[in-house]
Amino acid sequence: QVQLVESGGGSVQAGGSLRLSCAASVRTFSSYAMAWFRQAPGKERKFVAGVSWTGSTTYYADSVKGRFTISRDNANNTVYLQMNSLKPDDSAVYYCAADSRWSDYENRYEYDYWGQGTQVTVSS
Repeated sequence: QVQLVESGGGSVQAGGSLRLSCAASVRTFSSYAMAWFRQAPGKERKFVAGVSWTGSTTYYADSVKGRFTISRDNANNTVYLQMNSLKPDDSAVYYCAADSRWSDYENRYEYDYWGQGTQVTVSS
């Protein structure tokens, strides 16, 4: 069983930055690829960024490339999402997810475990 707890959300003006963290309660954190998804009101949950087990491979949604950076610290069982140049369209609840197989990183149904989410609000 993996428990994921997100933190770092909040309200920021357009152009600002936030850093999200996701702490995992699991003995074998490095056995899971990790990802961030987001869900705006009335919309589907969508892939934002993903990182492989060792951190050597990362993927990003086109909408966040060049602005967001995903990273992980396996020694501290934590994955991060650094978000820069934020836009109002980035407003959503952001979820951390873990997947041991990672054969389809953009597919939300692929992921085995989810956090409770953290709200990000970007004002214009």
